Amino acid sequence: MDQWARCAELSRPGIVFEIRNAEGLSLFTPCVMPPPEAPFDWTLPLLEFRPVAEEPAEHAGPMPLPRS
Repeated sequence: MDQWARCAELSRPGIVFEIRNAEGLSLFTPCVMPPPEAPFDWTLPLLEFRPVAEEPAEHAGPMPLPRS
């Protein structure tokens, strides 16, 4: 995480960053300064990051009809 300032150099359209902690838990974020804080339920600090391809958006199914 000490190299997070380089995320701006690595940013490209369709790229987000996966941040992991030592437990292997992941969080996905764009390049923002300062780096995002770890979620409240993470017991270990942020450890490393890597650029990954952003998942394509999916269309949701149709809304259910209202019940009368």
